[in-house]
Amino acid sequence: MFSDSDSRKNKIRVLVADSSRIHTHLLADALKRDPLLEAIPFDSDSRSLVAAMMGLDIEVLVISPSLDEQPSRGLEVLRELRAVRPVRAVVLLDSLKDEAILDAFRAGARGIFSKSQPPDVLSKCVRCVYQGQVWANSQELALAVEALASAPTVRAVNASGMSLLSKRELQVVRCLAEGMTNREIAERLKLSQHTVKNYLFRVFDKLGVSSRVELLFMTLSQAGSAQARALGEAKDSVPGLSDEFAILQKAAETGLPAAQLALAQLYLVRRKDPQDIVHAYMWHLIALERASQGGKHITEMLTAEQLDEAQEKASAWLLRLKEVSPAISESSPPPQPTTRAATKTPKADD
Repeated sequence: MFSDSDSRKNKIRVLVADSSRIHTHLLADALKRDPLLEAIPFDSDSRSLVAAMMGLDIEVLVISPSLDEQPSRGLEVLRELRAVRPVRAVVLLDSLKDEAILDAFRAGARGIFSKSQPPDVLSKCVRCVYQGQVWANSQELALAVEALASAPTVRAVNASGMSLLSKRELQVVRCLAEGMTNREIAERLKLSQHTVKNYLFRVFDKLGVSSRVELLFMTLSQAGSAQARALGEAKDSVPGLSDEFAILQKAAETGLPAAQLALAQLYLVRRKDPQDIVHAYMWHLIALERASQGGKHITEMLTAEQLDEAQEKASAWLLRLKEVSPAISESSPPPQPTTRAATKTPKADD
Protein backbone atom coordinates (compact mmCIF):
# COMPACT_ATOMS: atom_id res chain seq x y z
CA MET A 1 0.00 0.00 0.00
CA PHE A 2 1.36 3.39 -1.03
CA SER A 3 1.67 6.28 1.42
CA ASP A 4 0.78 9.91 0.57
CA SER A 5 4.47 10.69 0.10
CA ASP A 6 4.85 7.80 -2.36
CA SER A 7 1.81 9.04 -4.24
CA ARG A 8 3.29 12.55 -4.47
CA LYS A 9 6.57 11.18 -5.77
CA ASN A 10 4.74 9.59 -8.70
CA LYS A 11 3.04 12.85 -9.66
CA ILE A 12 4.30 15.44 -12.15
CA ARG A 13 5.21 18.60 -10.22
CA VAL A 14 3.81 21.62 -12.06
CA LEU A 15 4.38 25.28 -11.17
CA VAL A 16 1.65 27.63 -12.39
CA ALA A 17 2.35 31.36 -12.90
CA ASP A 18 -0.50 33.15 -14.64
CA SER A 19 -0.98 36.87 -15.21
CA SER A 20 -2.87 37.41 -11.94
CA ARG A 21 -3.01 35.69 -8.55
CA ILE A 22 -6.65 34.64 -8.92
CA HIS A 23 -6.07 33.13 -12.37
CA THR A 24 -2.98 31.34 -11.07
CA HIS A 25 -4.93 29.66 -8.26
CA LEU A 26 -7.88 28.81 -10.53
CA LEU A 27 -5.57 27.12 -13.03
CA ALA A 28 -3.69 25.27 -10.30
CA ASP A 29 -6.96 24.03 -8.82
CA ALA A 30 -8.09 22.84 -12.26
CA LEU A 31 -4.82 20.95 -12.82
CA LYS A 32 -5.08 19.31 -9.39
CA ARG A 33 -8.14 17.42 -10.63
CA ASP A 34 -5.77 15.34 -12.72
CA PRO A 35 -4.48 12.55 -10.44
CA LEU A 36 -1.14 12.54 -12.26
CA LEU A 37 -0.40 16.19 -11.55
CA GLU A 38 0.70 18.06 -8.45
CA ALA A 39 0.01 21.71 -9.28
CA ILE A 40 1.63 24.48 -7.21
CA PRO A 41 0.40 28.07 -7.64
CA PHE A 42 3.13 30.71 -7.79
CA ASP A 43 1.90 34.07 -6.53
CA SER A 44 5.13 35.80 -5.55
CA ASP A 45 7.18 38.40 -7.37
CA SER A 46 8.51 37.11 -10.70
CA ARG A 47 12.09 37.77 -9.57
CA SER A 48 11.87 34.74 -7.29
CA LEU A 49 10.39 32.38 -9.87
CA VAL A 50 13.72 30.92 -10.99
CA ALA A 51 14.64 30.16 -7.38
CA ALA A 52 11.22 28.57 -6.85
CA MET A 53 11.70 26.31 -9.87
CA MET A 54 15.02 25.11 -8.48
CA GLY A 55 13.94 24.78 -4.84
CA LEU A 56 10.64 23.00 -5.49
CA ASP A 57 12.11 20.56 -8.03
CA ILE A 58 9.51 21.52 -10.62
CA GLU A 59 9.17 19.36 -13.72
CA VAL A 60 6.83 21.48 -15.86
CA LEU A 61 6.29 25.23 -15.78
CA VAL A 62 2.97 26.69 -16.91
CA ILE A 63 3.54 30.41 -17.40
CA SER A 64 1.86 33.47 -18.88
CA PRO A 65 3.87 35.96 -20.96
CA SER A 66 2.46 38.70 -18.73
CA LEU A 67 3.71 38.76 -15.14
CA ASP A 68 3.83 41.59 -12.59
CA GLU A 69 1.67 43.66 -14.98
CA GLN A 70 4.50 43.59 -17.54
CA PRO A 71 3.44 42.18 -20.95
CA SER A 72 6.63 40.20 -21.69
CA ARG A 73 7.98 39.57 -18.21
CA GLY A 74 6.98 35.88 -18.26
CA LEU A 75 9.01 35.25 -21.41
CA GLU A 76 11.98 37.08 -19.91
CA VAL A 77 11.81 34.85 -16.83
CA LEU A 78 11.60 31.76 -19.04
CA ARG A 79 14.78 32.82 -20.87
CA GLU A 80 16.51 33.48 -17.54
CA LEU A 81 15.50 30.04 -16.33
CA ARG A 82 16.74 28.31 -19.48
CA ALA A 83 20.14 29.93 -18.97
CA VAL A 84 20.36 28.13 -15.61
CA ARG A 85 18.80 24.73 -16.34
CA PRO A 86 16.74 22.85 -18.96
CA VAL A 87 13.03 23.48 -18.54
CA ARG A 88 9.81 22.06 -19.94
CA ALA A 89 7.47 25.02 -20.27
CA VAL A 90 3.91 25.58 -21.43
CA VAL A 91 3.17 29.19 -22.37
CA LEU A 92 -0.41 30.42 -21.88
CA LEU A 93 -1.50 32.79 -24.64
CA ASP A 94 -4.42 35.21 -24.69
CA SER A 95 -3.86 35.71 -28.41
CA LEU A 96 -2.74 33.19 -31.01
CA LYS A 97 -1.34 35.82 -33.35
CA ASP A 98 1.77 34.74 -35.24
CA GLU A 99 4.15 37.05 -33.37
CA ALA A 100 2.86 35.91 -29.96
CA ILE A 101 3.41 32.26 -30.93
CA LEU A 102 6.91 32.92 -32.28
CA ASP A 103 7.87 34.91 -29.17
CA ALA A 104 6.80 31.97 -27.01
CA PHE A 105 8.81 29.46 -29.06
CA ARG A 106 11.85 31.76 -29.07
CA ALA A 107 11.68 32.04 -25.28
CA GLY A 108 11.79 28.24 -25.01
CA ALA A 109 8.17 27.07 -24.91
CA ARG A 110 7.59 23.35 -25.47
CA GLY A 111 3.84 23.82 -25.37
CA ILE A 112 1.57 26.56 -26.77
CA PHE A 113 -1.79 26.73 -24.99
CA SER A 114 -4.65 29.12 -25.68
CA LYS A 115 -6.49 30.37 -22.59
CA SER A 116 -9.74 29.87 -24.48
CA GLN A 117 -9.28 26.08 -24.30
CA PRO A 118 -10.78 24.02 -21.45
CA PRO A 119 -8.69 23.11 -18.36
CA ASP A 120 -8.79 19.36 -19.02
CA VAL A 121 -6.99 19.98 -22.31
CA LEU A 122 -4.30 21.86 -20.37
CA SER A 123 -3.74 18.71 -18.29
CA LYS A 124 -3.11 16.74 -21.47
CA CYS A 125 -0.78 19.47 -22.68
CA VAL A 126 1.26 19.37 -19.45
CA ARG A 127 1.58 15.56 -19.56
CA CYS A 128 2.63 15.70 -23.21
CA VAL A 129 5.34 18.31 -22.52
CA TYR A 130 6.54 16.36 -19.47
CA GLN A 131 7.09 13.35 -21.75
CA GLY A 132 9.44 15.44 -23.90
CA GLN A 133 6.99 16.13 -26.72
CA VAL A 134 5.91 19.45 -28.24
CA TRP A 135 2.30 20.55 -27.78
CA ALA A 136 1.25 22.71 -30.73
CA ASN A 137 -1.15 22.38 -33.62
CA SER A 138 -0.01 22.01 -37.23
CA GLN A 139 -0.43 25.72 -38.00
CA GLU A 140 1.71 26.73 -35.01
CA LEU A 141 4.41 24.21 -35.90
CA ALA A 142 4.40 25.37 -39.53
CA LEU A 143 4.87 28.94 -38.34
CA ALA A 144 7.88 27.93 -36.24
CA VAL A 145 9.40 25.93 -39.11
CA GLU A 146 9.00 28.85 -41.55
CA ALA A 147 10.61 31.23 -39.07
CA LEU A 148 13.51 28.84 -38.55
CA ALA A 149 13.98 28.29 -42.28
CA SER A 150 14.03 32.03 -43.05
CA ALA A 151 16.27 33.01 -40.13
CA PRO A 152 19.79 33.99 -41.26
CA THR A 153 22.50 31.69 -39.95
CA VAL A 154 26.03 32.60 -38.98
CA ARG A 155 28.82 30.03 -39.32
CA ALA A 156 32.00 32.04 -38.92
CA VAL A 157 34.94 29.63 -39.06
CA ASN A 158 38.59 29.89 -40.00
CA ALA A 159 40.48 27.76 -42.53
CA SER A 160 40.80 24.95 -39.99
CA GLY A 161 37.08 24.92 -39.31
CA MET A 162 37.44 26.45 -35.83
CA SER A 163 34.72 28.86 -34.81
CA LEU A 164 35.85 32.48 -34.81
CA LEU A 165 33.02 33.78 -32.66
CA SER A 166 32.13 32.98 -29.08
CA LYS A 167 28.64 31.80 -28.15
CA ARG A 168 27.70 35.28 -26.91
CA GLU A 169 29.09 36.95 -30.04
CA LEU A 170 26.98 34.62 -32.18
CA GLN A 171 23.91 35.57 -30.13
CA VAL A 172 24.59 39.26 -30.75
CA VAL A 173 25.03 38.68 -34.50
CA ARG A 174 21.82 36.66 -34.72
CA CYS A 175 19.93 39.46 -32.97
CA LEU A 176 21.43 41.94 -35.42
CA ALA A 177 20.30 39.72 -38.30
CA GLU A 178 16.75 39.94 -36.92
CA GLY A 179 16.94 43.71 -37.36
CA MET A 180 17.23 44.52 -33.66
CA THR A 181 18.80 47.75 -32.39
CA ASN A 182 21.58 47.80 -29.80
CA ARG A 183 19.03 48.63 -27.12
CA GLU A 184 16.79 45.70 -28.10
CA ILE A 185 19.77 43.34 -28.24
CA ALA A 186 20.84 44.52 -24.79
CA GLU A 187 17.34 43.89 -23.40
CA ARG A 188 17.07 40.40 -24.90
CA LEU A 189 20.52 39.27 -23.79
CA LYS A 190 20.45 41.09 -20.43
CA LEU A 191 23.51 43.19 -21.28
CA SER A 192 24.29 46.89 -21.23
CA GLN A 193 24.27 48.73 -24.55
CA HIS A 194 27.96 49.50 -24.02
CA THR A 195 28.70 45.77 -23.74
CA VAL A 196 26.73 45.10 -26.94
CA LYS A 197 28.84 47.69 -28.77
CA ASN A 198 32.01 46.06 -27.50
CA TYR A 199 30.82 42.66 -28.73
CA LEU A 200 30.05 44.14 -32.15
CA PHE A 201 33.49 45.73 -32.43
CA ARG A 202 35.11 42.38 -31.58
CA VAL A 203 32.94 40.67 -34.20
CA PHE A 204 33.93 43.32 -36.78
CA ASP A 205 37.58 42.68 -35.98
CA LYS A 206 37.31 38.88 -36.18
CA LEU A 207 35.30 38.79 -39.40
CA GLY A 208 37.12 41.60 -41.21
CA VAL A 209 34.13 43.89 -41.62
CA SER A 210 33.84 47.52 -40.63
CA SER A 211 30.13 48.18 -40.09
CA ARG A 212 26.78 46.70 -39.20
CA VAL A 213 25.89 46.86 -42.91
CA GLU A 214 28.82 44.66 -43.98
CA LEU A 215 28.06 42.27 -41.14
CA LEU A 216 24.43 42.10 -42.30
CA PHE A 217 25.57 41.35 -45.85
CA MET A 218 27.84 38.57 -44.57
CA THR A 219 24.94 37.10 -42.60
CA LEU A 220 22.65 37.22 -45.62
CA SER A 221 25.24 35.63 -47.89
CA GLN A 222 25.91 32.82 -45.39
CA ALA A 223 22.19 32.15 -45.24
CA GLY A 224 22.65 31.27 -48.92
CA SER A 225 21.68 33.02 -52.10
CA ALA A 226 19.15 30.24 -52.74
CA GLN A 227 17.39 31.10 -49.48
CA ALA A 228 17.39 34.79 -50.31
CA ARG A 229 16.05 34.02 -53.79
CA ALA A 230 13.35 31.83 -52.26
CA LEU A 231 12.43 34.70 -49.95
CA GLY A 232 11.92 36.96 -52.93
CA GLU A 233 9.99 34.41 -54.97
CA ALA A 234 7.71 33.42 -52.09
CA LYS A 235 7.03 36.85 -50.68
CA ASP A 236 3.61 37.07 -52.33
CA SER A 237 2.51 33.52 -51.49
CA VAL A 238 3.89 32.55 -48.06
CA PRO A 239 2.53 34.72 -45.19
CA GLY A 240 5.57 34.38 -42.93
CA LEU A 241 8.10 35.22 -45.64
CA SER A 242 5.92 37.99 -47.01
CA ASP A 243 6.00 39.61 -43.57
CA GLU A 244 9.82 39.45 -43.49
CA PHE A 245 10.08 41.15 -46.89
CA ALA A 246 7.44 43.72 -45.94
CA ILE A 247 9.26 44.57 -42.69
CA LEU A 248 12.52 45.12 -44.59
CA GLN A 249 10.75 47.23 -47.21
CA LYS A 250 9.10 49.36 -44.52
CA ALA A 251 12.41 49.88 -42.73
CA ALA A 252 14.06 50.89 -46.02
CA GLU A 253 11.27 53.37 -46.77
CA THR A 254 11.73 55.02 -43.38
CA GLY A 255 15.32 55.83 -44.37
CA LEU A 256 17.46 53.17 -42.64
CA PRO A 257 20.56 52.68 -44.86
CA ALA A 258 21.21 49.15 -43.53
CA ALA A 259 17.70 48.06 -44.52
CA GLN A 260 18.03 49.80 -47.90
CA LEU A 261 21.25 47.91 -48.66
CA ALA A 262 19.76 44.63 -47.46
CA LEU A 263 16.71 45.19 -49.66
CA ALA A 264 19.00 45.90 -52.61
CA GLN A 265 20.75 42.59 -51.92
CA LEU A 266 17.45 40.67 -51.88
CA TYR A 267 16.34 42.18 -55.19
CA LEU A 268 19.76 41.41 -56.66
CA VAL A 269 19.77 37.70 -55.76
CA ARG A 270 16.13 37.20 -56.69
CA ARG A 271 16.04 38.70 -60.21
CA LYS A 272 12.92 36.90 -61.35
CA ASP A 273 11.65 40.14 -62.90
CA PRO A 274 13.59 42.60 -65.12
CA GLN A 275 12.66 45.36 -62.70
CA ASP A 276 14.35 43.57 -59.77
CA ILE A 277 17.83 44.62 -60.91
CA VAL A 278 16.55 48.19 -61.31
CA HIS A 279 15.10 48.13 -57.79
CA ALA A 280 18.35 46.65 -56.47
CA TYR A 281 20.42 49.51 -57.88
CA MET A 282 17.80 52.10 -56.89
CA TRP A 283 17.95 51.04 -53.22
CA HIS A 284 21.75 50.84 -53.41
CA LEU A 285 21.91 54.46 -54.62
CA ILE A 286 19.43 55.61 -51.98
CA ALA A 287 21.44 53.90 -49.24
CA LEU A 288 24.68 55.51 -50.40
CA GLU A 289 23.06 58.93 -50.49
CA ARG A 290 21.56 58.50 -47.01
CA ALA A 291 24.90 57.32 -45.64
CA SER A 292 26.65 60.27 -47.28
CA GLN A 293 24.17 62.72 -45.71
CA GLY A 294 24.75 61.13 -42.32
CA GLY A 295 28.50 61.47 -42.75
CA LYS A 296 28.20 65.14 -43.67
CA HIS A 297 26.06 65.78 -40.61
CA ILE A 298 28.68 64.18 -38.39
CA THR A 299 31.55 66.20 -39.87
CA GLU A 300 29.67 69.42 -39.16
CA MET A 301 29.76 68.51 -35.46
CA LEU A 302 33.54 67.92 -35.39
CA THR A 303 36.40 70.30 -34.84
CA ALA A 304 39.32 70.23 -37.27
CA GLU A 305 41.38 68.28 -34.73
CA GLN A 306 38.62 65.72 -34.17
CA LEU A 307 38.16 65.32 -37.91
CA ASP A 308 41.90 64.65 -38.37
CA GLU A 309 41.85 62.16 -35.50
CA ALA A 310 38.85 60.33 -36.97
CA GLN A 311 40.48 60.17 -40.40
CA GLU A 312 43.73 58.82 -38.95
CA LYS A 313 41.82 56.10 -37.06
CA ALA A 314 39.82 55.27 -40.20
CA SER A 315 43.02 54.96 -42.23
CA ALA A 316 44.53 52.65 -39.61
CA TRP A 317 41.37 50.53 -39.56
CA LEU A 318 41.24 50.27 -43.36
CA LEU A 319 44.91 49.29 -43.44
CA ARG A 320 44.23 46.49 -40.98
CA LEU A 321 41.11 45.50 -42.93
CA LYS A 322 43.19 45.23 -46.11
CA GLU A 323 45.50 42.76 -44.38
CA VAL A 324 42.53 40.64 -43.25
CA SER A 325 40.36 40.87 -46.35
CA PRO A 326 42.03 42.56 -49.37
CA ALA A 327 39.02 42.02 -51.63
CA ILE A 328 36.80 44.12 -49.39
CA SER A 329 39.25 46.86 -48.56
CA GLU A 330 40.45 47.43 -52.14
CA SER A 331 36.97 48.60 -53.06
CA SER A 332 37.00 51.16 -50.25
CA PRO A 333 38.79 54.44 -51.05
CA PRO A 334 40.95 55.81 -48.24
CA PRO A 335 39.56 58.82 -46.35
CA GLN A 336 40.77 62.19 -47.60
CA PRO A 337 42.76 63.99 -44.89
CA THR A 338 41.75 67.59 -45.51
CA THR A 339 38.06 67.41 -46.41
CA ARG A 340 34.88 67.09 -44.45
CA ALA A 341 33.62 64.22 -46.59
CA ALA A 342 32.10 61.21 -44.86
CA THR A 343 34.65 58.56 -43.94
CA LYS A 344 34.11 54.83 -43.59
CA THR A 345 34.70 54.17 -39.91
CA PRO A 346 33.80 51.17 -37.82
CA LYS A 347 30.36 51.76 -36.38
CA ALA A 348 28.70 49.52 -33.83
CA ASP A 349 26.00 52.00 -32.84
CA ASP A 350 22.40 51.76 -33.96
